[in-house]
Amino acid sequence: MIQERFIEYEHEGVTLEGFLACDDAEQGERPAVMVVHAWGGRSQFECDKARALAELGYVGFAADLYGKGVLGASVEENASLIQPFLDDRAKLQSRLTTALATLSSQPEVDESQVAAIGYCFGGLCVLDLARIGTDIKGVASFHGLFRAPGNTAGTRITAKVLALHGHEDPMVPVDAVVALEQELTQAGADWQIHVYGNTLHAFTNPDANNPDLGAIYNKRAEQRSWQTLLNFLEELF
Repeated sequence: MIQERFIEYEHEGVTLEGFLACDDAEQGERPAVMVVHAWGGRSQFECDKARALAELGYVGFAADLYGKGVLGASVEENASLIQPFLDDRAKLQSRLTTALATLSSQPEVDESQVAAIGYCFGGLCVLDLARIGTDIKGVASFHGLFRAPGNTAGTRITAKVLALHGHEDPMVPVDAVVALEQELTQAGADWQIHVYGNTLHAFTNPDANNPDLGAIYNKRAEQRSWQTLLNFLEELF
């Protein structure tokens, strides 16, 4: 049976609340996957991904970057929540490593067998975890933002990197994809970028239906990207 619990943790005076799911039929420590949320905050979407990972035998942990109970309810609110972290990537990276340490400290988790995945803003987040040289097995970005943080030049990337990207995503044009390829290569990363044709931003989210933002659900790309993630996790663990 899948067991679930909320875990409070602190960063720079902010109380955060993550969601953990694991299968109690499994005994002992096991690999874990942290799920990092999109710009609206830790929602049911990320918790569902944590549950799905738990059903596969991993510990799934939906991290919180904004604060306990903090969720955006509009494009404007989401933008106001994400912007401080885009402006201060060092703060974002510190908050991410705190969330990762919280997951790693849980009794079900083999701390040597941890990965992270993220969606949209969360995709940028897990790429940053790799960029700062975090000692985790791998990271996977789903329709993430690729913008380099500017504070990681010269840092070697030891985590394997997977990016799952829609070719028509207006937030990440082709030149941004090429720039990420060059950045990861220069950092010595083992990287993959899978690009889905005729696919926009937020393609894994069934609720995404905003042509003005270029965010549209794509069932085929969602299914393909999830299968690619499962293959990636099998390789990591």
